[in-house]
Amino acid sequence: MSQDILAEFLLPTDELRDDLPFFTKTLGMRLENIFPADDPSVASFSGHGLRLRIEKGADVPPGHLRILTDDPDSFADGLREMTAPNGTRISVVPRTPQVDAITTQHEFAVRRLRDEAPWVIGRAGMHYRDLIPSRLGGSIIASHIRIPDGGPVPDMVHYHTVGFQLIFCYRGWVDVLYEDQGDTIRLHAGDCVTQPPGIRHRVVEASPNIEVIEIGVPAEHVTTIDHEFTLPNGKGDPAREWDGQTFVHHVKDRAEWHPFHVPGFVARDTGITQGTKGVAGIQVVRRAEGDAPAFTHDADIYFTFVMDGTMTLHADGQPDRDLQAGDAFVIPPGMVAQYRDASKDLELLEVALRGDFRTTLV
Repeated sequence: MSQDILAEFLLPTDELRDDLPFFTKTLGMRLENIFPADDPSVASFSGHGLRLRIEKGADVPPGHLRILTDDPDSFADGLREMTAPNGTRISVVPRTPQVDAITTQHEFAVRRLRDEAPWVIGRAGMHYRDLIPSRLGGSIIASHIRIPDGGPVPDMVHYHTVGFQLIFCYRGWVDVLYEDQGDTIRLHAGDCVTQPPGIRHRVVEASPNIEVIEIGVPAEHVTTIDHEFTLPNGKGDPAREWDGQTFVHHVKDRAEWHPFHVPGFVARDTGITQGTKGVAGIQVVRRAEGDAPAFTHDADIYFTFVMDGTMTLHADGQPDRDLQAGDAFVIPPGMVAQYRDASKDLELLEVALRGDFRTTLV
């Protein structure tokens, strides 16, 4: 494409001389041209990655201009909202996307695969199930994602502005690349990775009928494409942190099983509590010997996905729910719950935020 091509936004004005000092001095833009000389009615400005043409009597709305800066106090005397003489609204906002603090709206919720039309076609032909429809007030999104056709994935290098993100391979396998983590990583069923805030990554290829469980906190977060970054980019520093979190790659076949925080079960810890400094805790849970007592927890978010087998979920004040593979549930803090009639092949994915929560047996 020719480098001589430019694009500009057209804005109206009633009197150009009123707008000249605002756009040049207040907003710090550069005047590129102005005409006619005897009574100027058209001027073009450039600056902050933008080009504007202001034209007297132009039949267009005045528009809304967003100035992106991570030092807003040094711009326009610290003003966050302004209106130009021509009516253009100016907002000064952070250039770097921020993670909004969301207050969790606690609830008891069960999502059963057999009770719903389960899959929605999303981007790139992927199939999605929303495992927490309310998203607990926007504090979390839990998605069951399926790609029916395997092969290369047309993904670009990108990163997310998140508080926490998990990719758990449920069925099949998927190849991924991560910043400072060397060559392609293949996640097999039962493996998982965290995607620390801002880590560059790209999905490369997937097996047919790949299924993953993806957890994102908060539910709505910004994805940024990095057109200048190339993966793989080498091994880097294995202890590197992104906003206080390290990259965690948990491999099922290397895991050790330990007693779960509720008797009657064992669990393999993924190391994510340590890698996120307590932000989140992820465990895979299996049936063991003995009856499971009732319990309460003090986690802000306590989400569980049934990967295999069957069980009955008992929770005070709620009807018992018979659960099987593909079902999911959320138990709010302080509610008494119990896992009953668990089959020998029961396997659960437990997601807790924070990861250093406490359980009390009842």
